[in-house]
Amino acid sequence: MLPVRRALVSVFDKTGLEDLGSGLAKLGVEIISTGGTARRLAERGVPVTAVSEITGHPEILHGRVKSLHPRIFGGILADRRRSEHRDELEEHEIPPIDLVAVNLYPFADAAAAPDASVDGTVEMIDIGGPSMVRAAAKNFANVAVVVDPSDYAVVLAALESEGGLSDEVRRGLALKAFRHTRSYDTAIADWLANGAGWAPDALPGTVRLELERVLQPRYGENPHQAAAVYRQVGGGGVFGGFRQLQGKELSWNNLLDADAARKLSALFDGPDEDPTVVIVKHNNPCGVGRGGTLVEAYERALACDPVSAFGSIIAVNRPFDGALAEAMAKLFVEVVTAPAYEPAALERLGRKKNLRLLECPAFSPVPGQWELRAIEGGFLGQQIDAAPEDPAGWSCPTRAQPDAARLRALDFAWKVCRATKSNAIVVTNEHQTVGIGAGQMSRVDSCRIALDKAQLDLAGTVAASDAFFPFRDGVDTLAAAGVTAIAQPGGSVRDDEIVAAADEHGIAMVLTGRRHFKH
Repeated sequence: MLPVRRALVSVFDKTGLEDLGSGLAKLGVEIISTGGTARRLAERGVPVTAVSEITGHPEILHGRVKSLHPRIFGGILADRRRSEHRDELEEHEIPPIDLVAVNLYPFADAAAAPDASVDGTVEMIDIGGPSMVRAAAKNFANVAVVVDPSDYAVVLAALESEGGLSDEVRRGLALKAFRHTRSYDTAIADWLANGAGWAPDALPGTVRLELERVLQPRYGENPHQAAAVYRQVGGGGVFGGFRQLQGKELSWNNLLDADAARKLSALFDGPDEDPTVVIVKHNNPCGVGRGGTLVEAYERALACDPVSAFGSIIAVNRPFDGALAEAMAKLFVEVVTAPAYEPAALERLGRKKNLRLLECPAFSPVPGQWELRAIEGGFLGQQIDAAPEDPAGWSCPTRAQPDAARLRALDFAWKVCRATKSNAIVVTNEHQTVGIGAGQMSRVDSCRIALDKAQLDLAGTVAASDAFFPFRDGVDTLAAAGVTAIAQPGGSVRDDEIVAAADEHGIAMVLTGRRHFKH
């Protein structure tokens, strides 16, 4: 058990500082401090000794040098179990330091600021702070180090109840400290490689990930596979930081499908978009609908493929209301994700105790954001497919031109298509999906599946294809079923033949100029 007689407190984040300072002072702990921390403590009536009084030297270089001194680091690094270390401390009149409470300049926040300059960001690279943290963490056998304000109460409680800090507590604090400095140095290195003042690569030359396990599903995709869910340390958290309001624990497959549903729902988050409901099964949409209300949108989404909707994941682009909860009562759903839930919805959905309700912010891609996928021995990295689409920029080489209603339907189909596994064909009307063909090796087979799955009238519908048609057979198949307009990227060596096929059938074809493969 380590008693604490002397503490060095130097923090940028002043959260909980007064409680820590007053708590240590009540326990008779001498507090050594620097700059703004010392002033804040003194203003609150907490006795404090300035670092300069210990070192015998003032802070210099606008505060760049204040704690970097043998009388500070000797007090932190001395191993009190070794007699020669104790003798040296006594010889040089260096007071031993038992507790180091330090947190660092917020470098990552400074670097991410829109108006960040190179010189200003460099000034936010902490030197003394990480040095003290690492020194104390190295010497955890003799010193306790605290980098997280949330740990102040734990430390004070242990000192009050047990008179010191146990080996287990100090070891855990040291582990947290080293992880903290590792993340800090990584942020600086990443900024130097890709930060302000340089022309960064689209993807960095070196990637360092720090992941923290946050969930452990019972198993992975299958019961014989162990699994875990990790969040990126320093990031926004899984799904931007979600709350599970009720239901069973989330499974691996639940999370994959919820991710797909949220990302597709986000394509309908614009200010001019109607209430929209997305139904996903096995990482593919099996129904998407929009309408004047969420209930109308849900009924349209469900009508596309009511069989596949059993055991699905549902995402909505509006706060989940009581009317939708009532309309969904008869359908077995695994997971619902929404930006918020009205009280009436929570009451009705709460009758399904196993239904998992996730409250999470809408997915909002960051420009330049990228993703990793594992392959044996490495990873594939790419920018996420977040390119904006504007139908006003599409071209139409066919004699038939889409009217406003068909163009709106094509835009709807194109959004759903980009969230569907390749080869993808999506048939819709203006308000809902009608048939979806996903993940086929042949594009014409995706066309046939989309048409065969259709439960609604195909006459007057439109279709979207995530990539170009390599042959005219896909266009022939869709047109014969009643499709009147098609959106596709174009770019095939047979584009002229494909456009000619559309003209033969008297249907419109728009070329978007961008492919949306999703493997």
